[in-house]
Amino acid sequence: MKKWVQKSIVIMVAFLTFGLITPTHEIWDAFDQNPSNRASIGPSSGTSTALAAESEVKAAEATEIQQNAIDYEALLVDAAKEQSYMKFGTKIGPKISNEFDSIIFPKIEEAIAMTVANVEEGSLANLTITEKPSGNYGEKIFNIINNETGNDLIRFHVRTEKRPQEGYYYNFHYHSAEDDFMAHNNLGDIYWEKNTPPKWLS
Repeated sequence: MKKWVQKSIVIMVAFLTFGLITPTHEIWDAFDQNPSNRASIGPSSGTSTALAAESEVKAAEATEIQQNAIDYEALLVDAAKEQSYMKFGTKIGPKISNEFDSIIFPKIEEAIAMTVANVEEGSLANLTITEKPSGNYGEKIFNIINNETGNDLIRFHVRTEKRPQEGYYYNFHYHSAEDDFMAHNNLGDIYWEKNTPPKWLS
């Protein structure tokens, strides 16, 4: 008679839960040891299963939160590209975009990564990029600033150079706060042509 009851309970639980919950040996041990708790065996196992499922959901949510944590470096890189193309304008941008994207911008990304690596994690949210590249023939593309202190951490520039017999080049470089902006850290050159280039932002 006892085997028949056990099989009936297994079938009933499997049927009611569409096979998601199957009674374990622990249920039968509890069933054998304490007959007075027979009515509560089903719900307690369901509760433990529900708690296990809830803890798995919480663990998955925690992982998702970690993965979706704000990537401040990526935000700076995106803003850097936007400000660069804003400075180039519609006359210069299309002509130098391929070389800029393949040669210069990866080096800008490296310099940004180096700058971010030297900042305490709690201060990353305070880093922003200036939004006013200089026009005419000014060099400034953008600066990365710590809003908390108001100090520049790194300054990215592009200088228009006229080289005899060759023509005009754009020299991309940056200056860092580490050496009080004294060193000229070269990122690379892009050739324009022999004719005078347009002004920035045009």
